[in-house]
Amino acid sequence: MDLNLLVALDVLLEEQSVGGAARRLHLSEPAMSRTLGRIRKALGDPVLVRAGRQMVPTPHALAVRAEVSAVVERARALFAPGRDADLRTVRRTLTILGHDAIAAVCGPALFARAAAEAPGIRVRFLSESHVDAPFLREGTADLEVGVVDTVAPEVHVESLYVDRMMGIVRSGHPLLEGELTPERFATEADHLIVSRRGKLHGPVDTALAELGLTRRVVGSVGTFPASLFVVRDTDLVGLVSSWTLPLVAHLGLVTFEVPLPLPPLRLGLAWHPRHDADPAHAWLRGAVREVLADWAGGGG
Repeated sequence: MDLNLLVALDVLLEEQSVGGAARRLHLSEPAMSRTLGRIRKALGDPVLVRAGRQMVPTPHALAVRAEVSAVVERARALFAPGRDADLRTVRRTLTILGHDAIAAVCGPALFARAAAEAPGIRVRFLSESHVDAPFLREGTADLEVGVVDTVAPEVHVESLYVDRMMGIVRSGHPLLEGELTPERFATEADHLIVSRRGKLHGPVDTALAELGLTRRVVGSVGTFPASLFVVRDTDLVGLVSSWTLPLVAHLGLVTFEVPLPLPPLRLGLAWHPRHDADPAHAWLRGAVREVLADWAGGGG
């Protein structure tokens, strides 16, 4: 077995493109196609198949993806000079899983740090899915940022700080006039929910029910940035966390304290332990920590 095929397979599954993998490995496309042929023969599986203009991995390829990535990373670690390796020579793509507001808030500073400290590292933000899946275990993502609710026992979770939900409305909304009581909050406006799974209820409804109140939820959207544009052009009431405050300011929206005891949002990082000793991943964790600390310290 040519172990170089594992490296090629790892890149092919990440790029899902013969041309992209060829460029990453500094090969010609014909040479990369021949390598893919050898991989297919060795695995007894097509690995990547054509779907329209794109190539998609087969179920078997998806099943072995995390294992292949882990083996390649361990092999790199064996030959790396150690944790003090020069990150300017590292060529990697690292994927962060989180909702869109995280990319909007952290992206500029993180891309700037990568350009200055590790120009060979590409940072890819992956939006949260509407289905729960072991993204860290499978290697689909390298780092999860946000409210981490994973129950996988082997995943490392690091708490950063506690956030809270705030109400959000357009400037001049009638709900901003006078004292805001739970009754007014529930009955004097319609509400919009943010849910990646399309839910039409949440912690607010639970808190209102304890007071014998209900609100009218007219719909849901999948991300917080999308909700801001809807709220800006309607009389709907939305909810946001402090992650979205820079976007809120840009859109001229107004936040307010929700007159209900809502559960706190515990924000943190999560990653698979196979990345613990990886210098590139350690750089990513440290960079995200510092970017978030700078943002929170700046009044975010």
